[in-house]
Amino acid sequence: MRLKKKERQLQLSKLLNENPFMTDEALSEHFSVSIQTIRLDRMEKNIPELRERIKDVAYQHRDTVISLSPDEVIGEIIDLVLEKQAISMFEVNEEHVFARNGIARGHHLFAQANSLAVALMDNELVLTAKANIHFKRPVRLGERVIAKAEVVDTHGDRTKVTVTSKVNQEIVFDGDFVMFKQHETEEEGG
Repeated sequence: MRLKKKERQLQLSKLLNENPFMTDEALSEHFSVSIQTIRLDRMEKNIPELRERIKDVAYQHRDTVISLSPDEVIGEIIDLVLEKQAISMFEVNEEHVFARNGIARGHHLFAQANSLAVALMDNELVLTAKANIHFKRPVRLGERVIAKAEVVDTHGDRTKVTVTSKVNQEIVFDGDFVMFKQHETEEEGG
């Protein structure tokens, strides 16, 4: 049963408040209407397109990262609770793939996961002490990688972080990172 326009627009607004990263295609499927109808609904409700929504969310978190400057994070941070969890999004573009097959070079996926693990730390000096990573399937040009990092254990200056990266809910990369946090007294030579 199709919703009336006003009800659909109300639900659209609510849905995008809960998940601002839904594409127009996914919204079109969800509401069983055309992509054009979704775009018109967004325009009428002054809801920006996906790229703008992502930038808005990423901008909200740019000043909460302590361990890196915003331009050192690979991908865009879209959620961050220091010392608990973080989420970032990485769009695979031409410069990230092998020219002959359109597959993303692995160091970009690693960099997204590693920089997210570093950004998660509430400390100015954070280094990766150890990483155990697994590539599950190739990531291709045009895919959007969502990485989620979670702190699972802390002992002294070491924090274990797990990172899982997905494309359309399918795991493409995961890893366990041990992060080293240098404390201020150590920096001052004490």
